[in-house]
Amino acid sequence: MNNLMKSPYLVFALSFFLMWLSVRLGVFFHKRRPKLEEGERQDLDLIVAATLTLLGLIIGFSFSMAIGRYDQRKNYEEAEANAIGTEYVRADLLPSVDAERVRVLLIDYLDQRVLFYRNRDEHELHQINIRTAHLQTDLWSAVRTPSAAPPAPIFALLLSGMNDVLNSQGYTQAAWWNRIPIAAWGLMATVAVFANLLVGYAARSARGGVIRFLVLPFVLAIAFLLIADIDSPRQGIIRVRPQNLISVAQSLHGQ
Repeated sequence: MNNLMKSPYLVFALSFFLMWLSVRLGVFFHKRRPKLEEGERQDLDLIVAATLTLLGLIIGFSFSMAIGRYDQRKNYEEAEANAIGTEYVRADLLPSVDAERVRVLLIDYLDQRVLFYRNRDEHELHQINIRTAHLQTDLWSAVRTPSAAPPAPIFALLLSGMNDVLNSQGYTQAAWWNRIPIAAWGLMATVAVFANLLVGYAARSARGGVIRFLVLPFVLAIAFLLIADIDSPRQGIIRVRPQNLISVAQSLHGQ
């Protein structure tokens, strides 16, 4: 199920098929039942309207959850860029040899963070995470044990800045793991299936259904596609671009 949520286009295809099948199944039962009385027809129309309203609310809440997580990933990308750029400037407070080492490590670290945002290959991402972890160890060691101990306030400032650099990566990773819960997807899919089933069952006529009964499944599948696309950090069209990290990298490489 988790692998399915990583592919927005697969979500679209599967959801469209299931909802189209549901509405056709509703039409099938519609043809086999006796004609409803006027009171029964009104009750059924009320149930259909309530179910579609509930589905709209669930889709709206899910979309809001996806947007919130997307904004969170963007904010942490900006925080990472600010932390790295700030620590690069603070490296001037170290002795020249240590300062040069920290600068080189920060530039390498920054390049790995840009690759983390851009890469989609799982194997490459694993290698990037390994290199990032090694660079984090080297960065902390370079600041923690300089060749000549700076004054205590400056030393504390350097350690605090490096701590922000390392913590920002952890916050980013946690934000990328923070996805819409599978239970929420299951609830949304279940309500959508029953809504389409009721729409087909409540149809007053099955004529012209080839086009008419495709509209609701297609529109709902588009909504599912958009939610899955925004909620998926690496797949699809809508992704977080490391604009701030790239800008800092270009500035540091230029220096």
